[in-house]
Amino acid sequence: MVAARITVNGNETPISPAAPHTTVLDFLRERGLTGTKEGCAEGECGACSVLVARPGVNKPTDWVAVNACLVPVAALDGQEIVTSEGLAIPGEDGTPPTLHPVQEEMAVRGGSQCGYCTPGFICSMAAEYYRPDRCAHAHSEADPAESADSEHGPNGFDLHSLSGNLCRCTGYRPIRDAAFAVGEPAEDDPLAQRREQSPPEPVATEYAQDDSVFLRPGTLAETLELLRARPDAVVVAGSTDWGVEVNIRSRRADCVVAIDRLPELRDLRFESDHIEIGAAQTLTEIERRLDGSVPLLAELFPQFASRLIRNSATLGGNLGTGSPIGDSPPVLLALEASVVLADADGERVVPLAEYFTGYRQSVRRPGELIRAVRIPLPLSPVTAFHKIAKRRFDDISSVAVAFALDIEDGVVRKARIGLGGVAATPIRALATEAALEGKPWVTDTVEAAAKVLRGEGTPMDDHRASSLYRSAMLGQSLLKLHAQTTEAVSS
Repeated sequence: MVAARITVNGNETPISPAAPHTTVLDFLRERGLTGTKEGCAEGECGACSVLVARPGVNKPTDWVAVNACLVPVAALDGQEIVTSEGLAIPGEDGTPPTLHPVQEEMAVRGGSQCGYCTPGFICSMAAEYYRPDRCAHAHSEADPAESADSEHGPNGFDLHSLSGNLCRCTGYRPIRDAAFAVGEPAEDDPLAQRREQSPPEPVATEYAQDDSVFLRPGTLAETLELLRARPDAVVVAGSTDWGVEVNIRSRRADCVVAIDRLPELRDLRFESDHIEIGAAQTLTEIERRLDGSVPLLAELFPQFASRLIRNSATLGGNLGTGSPIGDSPPVLLALEASVVLADADGERVVPLAEYFTGYRQSVRRPGELIRAVRIPLPLSPVTAFHKIAKRRFDDISSVAVAFALDIEDGVVRKARIGLGGVAATPIRALATEAALEGKPWVTDTVEAAAKVLRGEGTPMDDHRASSLYRSAMLGQSLLKLHAQTTEAVSS
């Protein structure tokens, strides 16, 4: 097997002698690329952001920003990354390099003060700069810098692309000004041209150091046979959960198996009676490929962590961890989703409502993994996702509530409600569903059902919220949905 290697700023370098758990961040810094910083080591500050060449949605390659502090460098064997140092345009005949347009705008508009967070902002901004479908939006004649959409600039720059980057001293206005000032990449921009060629193909990896091994099998069949032989192996996709365990809790694994590039886990298909989403697609890929066709998921995505996390995190990983406060399970429960579980002996389909069995426990057996998520069709027309948290974005839910209702002639024909943060597992609000179905969608019905919803689950007191607050928010969420939808339903 070929020795593990990675291309950094156009230069190929061996991964050895880094340990299999070594992050991309530590790997880069040990080689003198110190623009990549460690701030939080858990994917919340973005100081470590780098660009990775990945299969594109609208072009062969997308430049995708990821948290280098979470990704094992072995996971990028054979892959291509660019750091903040690699964005500058090389000079000719010994002349100094020229600042990249994103770097130039950050400098001239005062977007950097102490500079610690700046390289991470630069990389996240560059990923948005090179997004192929970024296009100009309408703007106010009184103020051309203002977009009709406050979260998009007149140049089409999406501020959500910076939602995973924190700055503690500069303030965000000059950073926003810089983001909204960047133009289109020049025709001879090498990173723009690079989008027209395919990214590196995933390579089978067997990287061992110090009695631990990182493995990337080439096919799903090989992966399932490996998991049969090594049921103790840690399975990773985006590594947004496992990376935190490695950094914060010093967890180590004898064997890590990467499944994020398996073709069999990266499909997205519309069938006559369901949508099947491969478990290893990133949330960003799903969001862009669905393009709003599942409104409840479209409402979830902007509230799920940050763009940096969504560029790596997967539905399979979010369900596989079994966390009771994961944001996707309530939505998928409301959508009546099922998971396709695969092992070396075959596949089985399990309704998500029957998947979770206890705190971070599920029906998934040793050697089994989530291959796909299935969402039945047709979709309910009235949907909403309410995430109650201390911050609007990039925060852990205190309570998460997802609704999917069929309302015909003013009567609730079907109700599905998924809850997170109010029990040891994500749950369906079965009693509330029963209190709504067959009843008119009127204030009396909703107020009675809201009382039932307040009693669903077993909410507890913790540092995010009290049990009384959680119960109150459950009931309030249904009242909010009624207020938001009554006019639309009646019309």
